[in-house]
Amino acid sequence: MFVSFFPRPLVLTVSAALWGAFAVSFWYAFGSQTGELLRFHLQASGIKTVGAAVFWSAQFLWFYLYFVVAVALFASTWMLLSPHPWSRWSILGSALILFTSYFQVQVSVAVNDWYGPFYDLVQAALSKAGPVTLLQFYLQLATFAEIAFVAVTVGVLTRFFVSHYIFRWRTAMNDYYAAHWPRLRTVEGASQRVQEDAMRFATAMEGLGVNLVDAIMTLIAFLPVLVRLSSNVTELPLIGAIPYPLVVAALLWAMFETAFLALIGMRLPGLEFHNQRVEAAYRKELVLGEDDPARAVPLKLIDLFAVVRQNYFRVYLNYMYFNVGRILYLQTDNVFPYIVLAPTIVAGKITLGPLNQILNAFAQVRSSFQYLVNSWPRIVELISIYKRLRAFESRIDGETEMLVAAFRCHSSATSS
Repeated sequence: MFVSFFPRPLVLTVSAALWGAFAVSFWYAFGSQTGELLRFHLQASGIKTVGAAVFWSAQFLWFYLYFVVAVALFASTWMLLSPHPWSRWSILGSALILFTSYFQVQVSVAVNDWYGPFYDLVQAALSKAGPVTLLQFYLQLATFAEIAFVAVTVGVLTRFFVSHYIFRWRTAMNDYYAAHWPRLRTVEGASQRVQEDAMRFATAMEGLGVNLVDAIMTLIAFLPVLVRLSSNVTELPLIGAIPYPLVVAALLWAMFETAFLALIGMRLPGLEFHNQRVEAAYRKELVLGEDDPARAVPLKLIDLFAVVRQNYFRVYLNYMYFNVGRILYLQTDNVFPYIVLAPTIVAGKITLGPLNQILNAFAQVRSSFQYLVNSWPRIVELISIYKRLRAFESRIDGETEMLVAAFRCHSSATSS
């Protein structure tokens, strides 16, 4: 699954994580100073550009250049030291997906910054606190339209690229399995695993992979926003005054949901994996019965289908109590921000603009932590597919190890 598309997947993942951590740390520690040295006239912190103009401001142009240089250094090193036929797609393509995901999150940050002046304008108009003209209102809506246009353009192009990226990954898997087909053809359900499981793996990775990157990027972008907005909130219900109350509330709530859902859904991957095995056994008997009249007799089919039915009923039962917990959590989640902000709202410490900024930023951070909540059924499916493909690929690994051992024995005998 991975060696077909990525050069030395484990080492690549570890090195990418370490290089990414270094690049992010350097950016936050020395990014501004380095940008000023390169004559990028960066704005002072605290000054916010509202609207689409932020995406071609000096800060963003400097970040684009920094990102390109960091990726170029990493990718060129790997392509020189560990050549791979799919390196351009696997390394550079992954970097582009990472960048576009971060950019889309920055679009959400730009919308959140727009919430402040827009809703303060709405509050001023409704309360008659100050003169608000129709032109001012429409100009605010035009600012949002600019941001939305950027979001739509980048979002559509990103989805288009990701679809091609995932299909290239499936192509690499297909070529890898085709090259080892003489060894794999005797494995039960080999044709299904090469065609259907590879396709489902690619489809699941397209959804889960992009959503995971988006969740991480959202967390990186919105946690500082939530820290800044915490200055408007001084205390939490039952807990009282604590530093960064909004961040603490989001973290605690997300940790609770992660542990809760992992507990009630821990049996689902195994059940899904077993479900695919009994389905494969039933399908194989039907396929054999097409050519051999002695196979797929009614009693045999009834027995095999009874096993399929039994496993499906177990899956339905486990999903029932999992969905009870999941839906109950999501419904409670709708009102959780208002529970956290209740003392601040009742005391009248914030206006409508900052309130909507807090609600949106809080929702973005919580949604990134709720990756497991929203994706658990797909994760279960991906785990079951992964197990089947790993069992399938073990035939390649096993025969490779046997060949290596035989070669070593032959080499020893020759040398002696």
